[in-house]
Order: sequence, then structure tokens, then C-alpha cells
Amino acid sequence: MKRVILVLAGLIGCAAQSVDREVISTPNAPAAIAPYSQGIRVGNTLYVSGQIGVDPATREFVAGGIAEQTHQVIKNIQAVLEAAGYSLEEVVQSQVFLSDINNYAAMNEVYGSYFKNAPPARAALQVARLPKDALIEILVVAVK
Repeated sequence: MKRVILVLAGLIGCAAQSVDREVISTPNAPAAIAPYSQGIRVGNTLYVSGQIGVDPATREFVAGGIAEQTHQVIKNIQAVLEAAGYSLEEVVQSQVFLSDINNYAAMNEVYGSYFKNAPPARAALQVARLPKDALIEILVVAVK
């Protein structure tokens, strides 16, 4: 009986602990266009919200097509990572959303130039539509 009570007390104590959670925000990435944070750090893990190919200074898409938007997306991701003290090398997982799967090869060429060694686990898929009719959106998770 004592053992059960101790286990229950331990579980209750774990549930009552607060989570170390920090909102990450930087002017070097586009401001949120809805109720979300650019990034959230929990412990040593950073969750970066989906980024699109918008230049944070102009709030407009960069000129060009999928290659240019992919470069800008990764620059925006880098800005959020750096604001939290992380780098692309610490990205362990990414999700790539494309408005057209036919852009996969062009996106992959740019993406691969940023993640050369030990690239993160990744999913890439076509979606019906992205915010502001972006060609691409990428979200990442980084761990220190």
C-alpha cells in the first residue's frame, strides 16, 4: 500500500511541475499573421512555426519562383533559430509543404544546399493551398 501511495505522489508531483517555455520572436523573420509564435522553446527543444517566402522588411514575397522562396523560407527559419541561440545544424526534423509537388526537385536543390551534413528527418508533401498563396512553407524542430 505504501508503494502505491508513493508512486501516486510521485506522479502527481511530476504533473504539477511547470514547463520551461519561452516565446521566441525576432524582427528578422516575418511577423506572425495569425495567433501563433515564430518559435517556442521548451527545455532544449525549439519549435519553429511554418515560414513562407516573405521578406520581413517588405512583408512581400521575394521575387522569383520556388527557388527564391525556398531560400527566403530558410533565411526566415535561420533568423528564428538564431534569436533563440540555435543554428541549422541543430535542426532534427522538418516538414515541407508545397503548393505544387512538381516544385519538389527545385526545392530539394536549394534545401540541400543548407542541410549538407546529417540533414534532418523530413516530410515533404503537396497541400491544396498555403497562407498568402505561398509556393512553400517549412516548419522545423531543433534540439541542443
